[in-house]
Amino acid sequence: MKNVFVINAHEEYEFSKGTLNQTMTDIAVDHLKASGYETKVTTMKDAWEIDAEIEKHQWADAVLLQSPVNWMGVPWSFKKYMDMVYSFGMDGRLCAGDGRTRQDPSKQYGSGGTLNGKKYMMSLTLNAPSESFGDPDQFFFEGKTIDDLFWPMHLNFRFFGMEPLPTFSAHDVMKNPDVETDLAKYREHLAASFPTQG
Repeated sequence: MKNVFVINAHEEYEFSKGTLNQTMTDIAVDHLKASGYETKVTTMKDAWEIDAEIEKHQWADAVLLQSPVNWMGVPWSFKKYMDMVYSFGMDGRLCAGDGRTRQDPSKQYGSGGTLNGKKYMMSLTLNAPSESFGDPDQFFFEGKTIDDLFWPMHLNFRFFGMEPLPTFSAHDVMKNPDVETDLAKYREHLAASFPTQG
């Protein structure tokens, strides 16, 4: 990997200005540049253009999605981004439709990705505590993991033929924040996922 496209999906609200997600975006970009990677960045506060965003995905060897978890998913502005950018990229730039053809019934749904071999990583911030995941005795998630919760996002990237790097998640960021510990863990995660280029 050499080129990394970083997306900050945070949508600003009066009660949530996006400081943590911006800080994590900045940490990722600083780490990547210091480790020999080229970077491009889009935030949902940017004015973005569909073809330019598709080109960034094509340029990248890896996409790093930095996102808060809003109502068990990504913010609405990033959903709009996906609906526009990813839909227009189905012309072969991100995927060749859904992969099926009438000429070859053996081709399965979701196999039309044209970004094969590229990677993606999700870095998520959420208010739910870490102990609420992966434990069947916990009331809300019933033993599901953060990757279970974000399975639809995994499928979006898989639709393009991309492969996952381990997900990072910072928990309890509003009720019981421990920002310094989260950021230290994030730096370790980045170093493991994006090691220094030789």
